Amino acid sequence: MLRLKTVRTALLGCLLCGTSFMLGCIAAPVVPPLGMIYTKVDAPLAPRGDVGSKRGSADVTSFFGLVSIGDGSVKAAAANGGIREVKLVDYEYTNYMLIFQRYTTVAYGD
Repeated sequence: MLRLKTVRTALLGCLLCGTSFMLGCIAAPVVPPLGMIYTKVDAPLAPRGDVGSKRGSADVTSFFGLVSIGDGSVKAAAANGGIREVKLVDYEYTNYMLIFQRYTTVAYGD
């Protein structure tokens, strides 16, 4: 009887972990489709119409899925482009066989 209870508890734990993982993925602001060999995606995050005259970007880079470094915030992208008023935000995502990944936030404005 103890074994059945342990198996039931383990299955319930797996179900809860799987559900929370899936809800976390669904709730993420951006989930680009991943290609195992190569991915290159450019898409808008917050379209507003007018693009503005300046462009700034900020990167986060990951190596082997083990280490990620960088500041990919809109604030950093705007600062890098000398933008005071952000009008449009895009993102770019590049993946090479999950060995090298780069997520770039691109801000446009004046």
